Amino acid sequence: MKLIPLLAALCVATAVTGASAQLKSGSGVQLKPPQGTAPPATSAVTPAAAPAISERARTERAQAGALAAAGWLTLLDRRDWGRAWETASASFRKDVPLDAWMDGIPKSRADLGPFMERTTGEAVYQTAAEGGAEGEYVSVVFKSRFQNKLAEEIVTLTPEADGKWRIKGYMTR
Repeated sequence: MKLIPLLAALCVATAVTGASAQLKSGSGVQLKPPQGTAPPATSAVTPAAAPAISERARTERAQAGALAAAGWLTLLDRRDWGRAWETASASFRKDVPLDAWMDGIPKSRADLGPFMERTTGEAVYQTAAEGGAEGEYVSVVFKSRFQNKLAEEIVTLTPEADGKWRIKGYMTR
């Protein structure tokens, strides 16, 4: 497993307007009920406790998270590192300063080569993160093909006060 430097303990959600508007909600998203396992990455910031919600609401939130994650990955594919950082969650931006991000993310994706194609795998809605932090999280697994490598990209998101799902963590394996 290869963790993206500086990102292994973070999750991100996005307000990518242009990129996410091009994606169709629910296409290729396989939903799975929460399993009590943690998202792949966490932050020291604990979001507000998650409300009790219906299975339909869980599905809708997982789909919204998957759509936001796909839009955010489009920014990475375009090498728009600054916009990707700007649209990440506040906790992500606090934990990963812009200069560290701008130095680390290009290096960590360099060995992958140019982006070729991606399919959305499973999107899981959860109400707890690693270490027991309560809140809302969606973890999405993407099967991605780059010129030099096939990879799974795992994006974890959380909703912020404005209601938008924003990236909290990202890793590849």
